[in-house]
Amino acid sequence: MTAAPGTMLALQGVSVVKDGRTILHPLDLTLAERRVGIIGRNGSGKSTLARLFNGIETPSTGTVLLGDCADRRALRRGVGFVFQNPDNQIVYPIVEEDLAFGLKNLKLPPEEIRARIDTVLDRFGLAGLRGRFTHQLSGGEKQMIALAGVLVMRPATVVLDEPATLLDLWNRNRLMQLIAGLEEQVIMVSHDLEMLARFDRVLLVEAGRIAADGPPDQVIARYRAGAAC
Repeated sequence: MTAAPGTMLALQGVSVVKDGRTILHPLDLTLAERRVGIIGRNGSGKSTLARLFNGIETPSTGTVLLGDCADRRALRRGVGFVFQNPDNQIVYPIVEEDLAFGLKNLKLPPEEIRARIDTVLDRFGLAGLRGRFTHQLSGGEKQMIALAGVLVMRPATVVLDEPATLLDLWNRNRLMQLIAGLEEQVIMVSHDLEMLARFDRVLLVEAGRIAADGPPDQVIARYRAGAAC
């Protein structure tokens, strides 16, 4: 399964250096698959890699491309990012207000804003949360609303950084069902290896480099073997 033409993410000679320490060594990478997982130990650079894809992280060298475009604003529009903790991206007290925030910044007419919110809430079976206070939602509900807040912007790609860390088993499985059904390209950082088992491709990041890249079973097996040493 490949991404739609013109929406492919690519890194060309990209590195990240902070305070004289290399977080990511120069790498070239093209992500054409619809489901891409990223694994690795804490501090390996995998979250930094994920944040490059939508412009949250700025490369020290090289270029991040979405299709043929290297504009950071285009990355922000075309690539949505779901944080590990949904409280880091839910900013308004009412669910509907929070979902409308980004759409208002696009200066969309009110009727289109309402239609987009209706669509995404219906898509996830979340219509009953529309008027709820966000601070009263459960952890699972917050994570779903955070994902809905990204998808309402209609990105080509959705990047998720450890989205199941704060979820119980029921909500973790529900989230995975929703992710499996997304039409958008998904790039997901996770320590939960089972969540990535059916992905098209998995990257293993070690010490700021891509140590393995290929089918999930092969890459996950290598990661497990290293962890057993």
